[in-house]
Amino acid sequence: MILMPLVFCAILIMIDQGIKYITVLGLKPLGSVDIINGFFSLTYVENRGAAFGMLQGGKWLFVALTVVVCVVCVIYYAKLVSENRLFIVRAAIVLICGGAIGNMLDRLFRGYVVDMFDFNIFGYDFPVFNFADICVCIGAFLLVVGIMFFDREDKK
Repeated sequence: MILMPLVFCAILIMIDQGIKYITVLGLKPLGSVDIINGFFSLTYVENRGAAFGMLQGGKWLFVALTVVVCVVCVIYYAKLVSENRLFIVRAAIVLICGGAIGNMLDRLFRGYVVDMFDFNIFGYDFPVFNFADICVCIGAFLLVVGIMFFDREDKK
């Protein structure tokens, strides 16, 4: 039972690292490429901080935090599996761990996180992000929704 989430987590990490590898090879020399003029670009960014570039240079803090978050997630996941509860929360944990590990690998092996998705939404130049960030954000959203709305039903 524990093998499937590990496989899915590994797949997410491979997708993330594959996208980043292609980005470094193809996009880094170009800097930025407009895909939808004025709305979406692929832009090469080396992010040495956390979300939106905060806490620049905190590499080891982020690595340690990632390890702690993943350990807590695995323990919580094991508890949910043993009780056969909350599939949505278990899926969220896989997404969070896959994304967190993807960005941690960047920090460990590159010294920075590679970001590339660049949106300008209604004049707001949204911070550049990557596939791992998407996984973490969707996972966090599903975690909140699962705990707030579905946990109650499981306890009835």
